[in-house]
Amino acid sequence: MAKQLLHLPGVAGADEAGRGPLAGPVAAAAVVLPIDFDITGINDSKKLDPAMRRTLSERIKATAQYAIELSETEEIDTLNILWASLAAMSRAVGRLEPMPQRVLIDGNRIPPGLTVPSEAVVKGDGIYACIAAASILAKVERDQIMTEAAKIYPQYGFDRNFGYPTPDHLEALKRHGPCPIHRRSFRPVMECDQGCLIFEH
Repeated sequence: MAKQLLHLPGVAGADEAGRGPLAGPVAAAAVVLPIDFDITGINDSKKLDPAMRRTLSERIKATAQYAIELSETEEIDTLNILWASLAAMSRAVGRLEPMPQRVLIDGNRIPPGLTVPSEAVVKGDGIYACIAAASILAKVERDQIMTEAAKIYPQYGFDRNFGYPTPDHLEALKRHGPCPIHRRSFRPVMECDQGCLIFEH
């Protein structure tokens, strides 16, 4: 039986999805769950199957206060993946209206620029329902973006690997070179960029 997460009404949770992939944006979400929100099933998005994540995402969006922000490939390559992820989380929190009493951030760093009391919580998506809810929204948003990207760049299998460095993705990268949404600052893309023909859409 899954562990019941802690529900803190009025407190925002923030999390991101997509730090590890070689392509596509990082998606960050901030969520404040209402006091009467049923947290049944809410969990770290990595522990949920895609269908459950989509179902829970719809339930969260129907009643919770939330914001979703992206850090696109250009920002990731400019800032590096850590700072781009923190920037996206900071923007997501900043869009919450009204601002929450407190913010719990998944991880060990507090994004710069937050104007409310904030705390970083390592593995917080397995402790607090608001962080888990943010992880769900971020993951569903990013998966949808990569599924759409697969229609534009079908040779990379983004609808299957979501940009992660799976064997089929690495093979496609070597064969076709990087596309416009690949992260040029990531080593496998950088190495291929120097030695492959660049794919132009």
